[in-house]
Amino acid sequence: MKKFYILLTLIAVLAICFYQYGRATWHPLVVKVMGKKTVSEVIDEYGPDARNKLKPIFNQKGVFYPPPKLSFVAFKDTDTLEVWAANDNESYTLITSYPVKAASGELGPKLEEGDRQVPEGIYKIVGFNPNSAYHLSMKLNYPNEFDTYHANHEGRTEPGTNIFIHGKASSIGCLAMGDEAIEELFTLVHDAGRSKTTVLISPTNPSLNSLEIPVDAPEWTAELYRQIESKYRAINPLKG
Repeated sequence: MKKFYILLTLIAVLAICFYQYGRATWHPLVVKVMGKKTVSEVIDEYGPDARNKLKPIFNQKGVFYPPPKLSFVAFKDTDTLEVWAANDNESYTLITSYPVKAASGELGPKLEEGDRQVPEGIYKIVGFNPNSAYHLSMKLNYPNEFDTYHANHEGRTEPGTNIFIHGKASSIGCLAMGDEAIEELFTLVHDAGRSKTTVLISPTNPSLNSLEIPVDAPEWTAELYRQIESKYRAINPLKG
């Protein structure tokens, strides 16, 4: 009987691990059986609740919803994602912030496929995935022109790809926000427009800390950090 309970416990642990970390394997099968959802269907499902939460916050901050300009600013050292927005011809206002539930890797730029690093830089959202294994996801344009230039210059043929902001709470190089948060962020970007949205990923908050170059980081990291700080100052010009 004791061996039976040990075996049962082991099976349960393996099942939980497979559910948590094997989503890329089993989730496509679920989607195949249940059928794919469109972006419109997801917005119809989650949009009303998300907007009911977001619109009062935007109204309180004096920014239209959906905002004409939208920026997500993520700080890797504190696992925080801030939402900044602005009306036309006005400066940005901090709307709200979300905890990042999981983000693998260390401070410093992403260099290659499989290094589990969250990239650092200035990115755009280039796609929505309403059938993500991580509930919902938004794809970033990593590697961007800066990343690609330095990868080519250094002979790195696989700098990595498929970096997302998504739900759930596990990450191998993405920003995992949890399901409720991604429903709000997904709806927000959908309503504002991907072309009006910028994503800035910084190792730390430039208003509070200097952007220190990690040991063994490439020489061009200094240039990258200058770009990150300049972009952040355009969003938040106030020095902390």
